[in-house]
Amino acid sequence: MCYTKIENVLDCYENVIVGGFEFMFLHYLTSEKTGDRINLVDYSTSESDSIISVDRRERYQEIIGFGGAFTESAAFTLSMMSKADRQRVIDLYFNQESGLKYNIGRVHINSSDFSLGNYTYVENNDVLLKTFDIRREKKLVIPLIKDAEKASGKKIDLLASPWSPPEWMKSNNEMNNGGKLLPRYYESWAKYYVKFIDEFRKQGLNIEYITVQNEPAAKQTWDSCLYTAEEERDFVRDYLGPILHAKYPDVKIIIWDHNRDIIVERGDTVLKDKEARDHVWGTGVHWYVSEEFENLSKLHNLHPDKHLLFTEGCIEGGVHLGAWHTGERYARNMIGDFQNYCEGYIDWNITLNEIGGPNHVGNYCDAPIISDTVNQELHLNSSYYYIGHFSKFVPKGSRRISSKSNSEDLKNVAFETPDGEIVLIILNETANEHKTSIKIDNINRDLLIPSHTISTITYRE
Repeated sequence: MCYTKIENVLDCYENVIVGGFEFMFLHYLTSEKTGDRINLVDYSTSESDSIISVDRRERYQEIIGFGGAFTESAAFTLSMMSKADRQRVIDLYFNQESGLKYNIGRVHINSSDFSLGNYTYVENNDVLLKTFDIRREKKLVIPLIKDAEKASGKKIDLLASPWSPPEWMKSNNEMNNGGKLLPRYYESWAKYYVKFIDEFRKQGLNIEYITVQNEPAAKQTWDSCLYTAEEERDFVRDYLGPILHAKYPDVKIIIWDHNRDIIVERGDTVLKDKEARDHVWGTGVHWYVSEEFENLSKLHNLHPDKHLLFTEGCIEGGVHLGAWHTGERYARNMIGDFQNYCEGYIDWNITLNEIGGPNHVGNYCDAPIISDTVNQELHLNSSYYYIGHFSKFVPKGSRRISSKSNSEDLKNVAFETPDGEIVLIILNETANEHKTSIKIDNINRDLLIPSHTISTITYRE
């Protein structure tokens, strides 16, 4: 059995030859015990106790990509760091060589809980939206997005989500604590989305997706607004869909934008209405409350022409520096969702400060990178590396293919990239190591999968 960390990718060319053809396996590992962080290793073995079979002939959904959220809190936190550390965080995510290769991102329309306070873009009772102004976003959020695009060398596709309409449009007359959008403001609110896209496109930024409402079934102490499934259906069918697509037919509308537990009922209520479904690209999902991954497949099977996108997830309860279960939660959810037709993954805040904020109602959370503004230090959590096992190896345009294991301990998912490379991701969140036989095409390799690790196996001819 061989346990070797590889310092040079060329050292991994093992010249596997079958039928006169040469193949290459590379094994990248992140491990709780060894300190490996997406390192090339050779953990070969001469025996196996399980099998993972990959079949590229069974092909499923195409992948959109990976990203995180450009919240005001993240942008403000980075503004409190040195210029060098701010740039390092941007590169860690968006650099297409050394970073996580993010290609999509999320922004909030008006404030979210991860803003410095409640705000909107119009003055009170401005139904005609004559005072619409995104000057607040121009201070921190938009410069961050532009710097991310510069680091990437590519345009970033943005998803925009509202947490709450202006307070005067709502039944409870405040942005926080739920409430509903008053029907007399449906048209004005639909035009609000269009105004937002107008202003972002003037800044050269691409709003590719719009969600109707962040978490429409949650009455939160922060910015929130409640819709029933029928109310969301009617708003999309009669107002948002026609008004948005009259000017921006290319912008994709995403419904639900909430948890898996009732995604089938919520999604189906909208999508079985013919007029509403014509305006809807797909359904957004969050990971809170439930890990019922199979619900995504249930909705997909009801509406196979519509799409599924993971639009938010984070570790709650403040900062968890050094925790390993946080990265494992990311990978477990990513594998579960991708195995059930999810097409991309957008994390929540790209960074937060040392207490998991700022958050204007104290709803502190964790992020893959913590920027300690007090001590001027950056901390990369396990979640950063676990995300990287997907985003660094599975580019936009890849397609999920079949992968199956006879071990319940080894959760896995496989993809074929646009240039024909096979990418197999294996999560072992147990205390047991496994010797597993990897079967791809006509090639078998026996590898050790240590405990509490994530592995990315790449294979090409």
